[in-house]
Amino acid sequence: MEKRNLTIIREFVLLGLTSSPEHQYPLSALFLCMYLVTVLGNMLIILTTGFDSGLRSPMYFFLSNLAFVDICFTSTTVPKMVVNILTDRRTISFAGCLTQFFFFSSFVNMDSLLLCVMAYDRYAAIGHPLHYTTIMNPRLCVQLVAGLWVVTYLHALLHTILITRLSFCVSNVIHHFFCDLNPLLQLSCSDISFNVLLIFIIGGLLALTPLVCILISYVLIFSTILKITSTEGKQRAFSTCGCHLSVVVLFYGTAIAVYFRPSSSHTPESDTLSAVMYSVVTPMLNPFIYTLRNRAMKRALQKMFCRVILVQ
Repeated sequence: MEKRNLTIIREFVLLGLTSSPEHQYPLSALFLCMYLVTVLGNMLIILTTGFDSGLRSPMYFFLSNLAFVDICFTSTTVPKMVVNILTDRRTISFAGCLTQFFFFSSFVNMDSLLLCVMAYDRYAAIGHPLHYTTIMNPRLCVQLVAGLWVVTYLHALLHTILITRLSFCVSNVIHHFFCDLNPLLQLSCSDISFNVLLIFIIGGLLALTPLVCILISYVLIFSTILKITSTEGKQRAFSTCGCHLSVVVLFYGTAIAVYFRPSSSHTPESDTLSAVMYSVVTPMLNPFIYTLRNRAMKRALQKMFCRVILVQ
């Protein structure tokens, strides 16, 4: 009987954001527009940093990687969600669900770790300006990014393998718009205590360690800025950190609301809303935050557009 139950569920049903017919087209149009803005905005960052030789510093190397991850991040969930809303076909295969979860988990953790590395980069630039090029040399930057990809993929693979060992024999309805870890565990009729333990130990280390490092970096950054005697120097230092800090607050504030609350306080509506904020809204806002508040990026964008217009 147990083996038969293990083969019952071969696909899941993603309830999405709404089942109301009158909301389907407005929602699909809204999220399609948000997705296009995210892709175009982050592609613009990648093109600008590659186009302008003045943006070849480690800061912009990490920023272009963050932009790439944000494109992949939203592409993992939003297109499938829009198709589900438009076609009203909300099913996803078991293999498709695990694949979506694997890549989503990889990209969300990569986002988190890149924000941590970017905070350290800002500390090195402001706290040790004379040794900055030595500390954040190109080889180290490439090694850091490569190492982060390995860590995030191994972490996602671990949870994916553990999910395959669970049985789903009660319900196949996921109260979410994508295959996330908590909704999947709630559907399992197996013992998930080991999965939950790993979430809080490994997942906690992978999520909270970068956050702690970011906080420490900014404490050191602000203490260094306060020692700067020049008002213009202080303003320039604050402006370079303000963009990154805004993104950190947006990303971590909503992600923590989903993954690090007591299970008794979880509701499908609150989890879905928080997930929309950190997986859709934040990647869309990142290009605006980094370009509108960064003078070097604005100058590079103007030069690139001027050159494109002149070529035409």
